[in-house]
Amino acid sequence: MADVVDYKKAGVDVKEGYRAVDKYRKQSERARIPGQLTDIGAFNGMFAVPKGLKNPVMVSGTDGVGTKLDIAFKLGKYDTVGIDCVAMSVNDILCSGVKTSFFLDYIACGSLDSKIAGELVKGVTDGCVDAGCALLGGETAEMPDFYDEGKYDLAGFGVGIGEKSEMITGAKIKEGDVLIGLSSTGPHSNGFSLIRKLVTDFNEPFAVNGKPSKKSIGEVLLTPTRIYVRPVMDVLKKYRSSVHGMVHVTGGGFYENIPRMYPHAAEGKKQLCSVIKKGSWEVPAIFDELVRRGADPKKVYSTFNMGIGFVLAVSKKDAPAILKMFNSHAKKFAVKGIPDMKAYEIGYVGHTDKVIKGEFKGNKELTKFVD
Repeated sequence: MADVVDYKKAGVDVKEGYRAVDKYRKQSERARIPGQLTDIGAFNGMFAVPKGLKNPVMVSGTDGVGTKLDIAFKLGKYDTVGIDCVAMSVNDILCSGVKTSFFLDYIACGSLDSKIAGELVKGVTDGCVDAGCALLGGETAEMPDFYDEGKYDLAGFGVGIGEKSEMITGAKIKEGDVLIGLSSTGPHSNGFSLIRKLVTDFNEPFAVNGKPSKKSIGEVLLTPTRIYVRPVMDVLKKYRSSVHGMVHVTGGGFYENIPRMYPHAAEGKKQLCSVIKKGSWEVPAIFDELVRRGADPKKVYSTFNMGIGFVLAVSKKDAPAILKMFNSHAKKFAVKGIPDMKAYEIGYVGHTDKVIKGEFKGNKELTKFVD
């Protein structure tokens, strides 16, 4: 007779899963908001459509943390990457001028440790609280022999609901609009396949201008992605009609992301493009360090955000007031553990005489740098 094998012997500890879900439930209560109709543990999540919308539109976004997770594994620090997971989706949704209503996460691993999973979900909850959205549910998948021991994957998606007539689509962008850039906290969650080639010891002290700081380079790299929802929605309350387009600067940097807000030029019309002023914002020291370690300085703007994580194209008339509002309200939206956000005038909307067909992503004709 064959040996009796149960689920635990096969590598899945159901009771550890129960302990993890109990931790999730306690965390999710911190992110509860009006409209949430279900609790963690149901087979699905329900959220009520806000009242008063004449033509409601759902806006969704999904992403993961990627290979940045590898640094969390090596440092044994799991409580911030959940913020990255939320940020990558809610910042994408924000580009349409919509605040995320609810978020769901997905955690996959080979062998579940409820303590580690609980820390991951704590980060997710922190991100949801910052973004003002509900953590409506999620899924934890334990897959023995599929993931390496101690390795986790973390992804999620969010949904926002807004008025169709108030969507920001880029259709109103015009030549002469001002480009306002909002500061990043570092590489955010992008470019880490390259970063992991450049940095081999994440416990090494991080030096700024030759002086060691109190943090290791791994801790600096684990600084979570900035969530732009609250400061941007604050500006939109007063200046929505003056904000013509918005961009979340992620993998592919300036060249891949900023052109995505521009519409294709009509036949016979000039194609809009970005004119970026070099030196118009402060570049975080981590990027200089990555160049020092071998990152190609000619390609960093097509790999990293280089200190600008979100860009708005706004009317020239209201640009000074919008810029002032972002910077004067920065303290109000401060998040413990990361530098306060700064806003910069980084350039303007110009044009190129070339006809651009197909996808804009990565087309260098659409992002010009000037002194």
